[in-house]
Amino acid sequence: MEQEEERRRRFEREALPHLDALHGTAMRLTRNRGDAEDLLQETYLRAYRFFDRYQPGTNCKAWLYRILFNTGMNFLGKKTRTPGGVPFEDVEAVIPSPETTPQASPTRGDVAALAGLLDDEVQAALAAVPEPFRVVVILALVEEFSYKEIAAMLEIPIGTVMSRLYRGRRLLQTSLHETARRRGLVRD
Repeated sequence: MEQEEERRRRFEREALPHLDALHGTAMRLTRNRGDAEDLLQETYLRAYRFFDRYQPGTNCKAWLYRILFNTGMNFLGKKTRTPGGVPFEDVEAVIPSPETTPQASPTRGDVAALAGLLDDEVQAALAAVPEPFRVVVILALVEEFSYKEIAAMLEIPIGTVMSRLYRGRRLLQTSLHETARRRGLVRD
């Protein structure tokens, strides 16, 4: 009984402080409050169930995000009301390959600009980005994870993270160009 009580206290101390951040990400992934709450609840249930696998002293937030995304992929795969998307090949044909364009790491300016503009129009533009790109954009620009952390969470190569972030940024840029022009942030 004492071990279980200590486990609960350690979980509350290390995992619960990340609840708000994970909730925001779950909202951006599911685009629906009820689904986000279901996803978050399932994530925390799994995290608590497998908390003995968490290595104390490592990045608990990254560990929780990995559970969130693994759970989210299963959760979202079962949802039938997900809006139709654009085939990946169509997106690839429009967006230049990262091999032909220099890569840039996320900067504090990217993060600040995106965080400062996460109003309804930006939220809608982000929600319209196809899922593989949206997930990486959220993790890199909103949650400020490194490429290496994102690659570990999503179990994909760092090059794929960089490619998806590049393409996700381009899709957001295209989508938000008119909004930025209206706000006087860019001129044509």
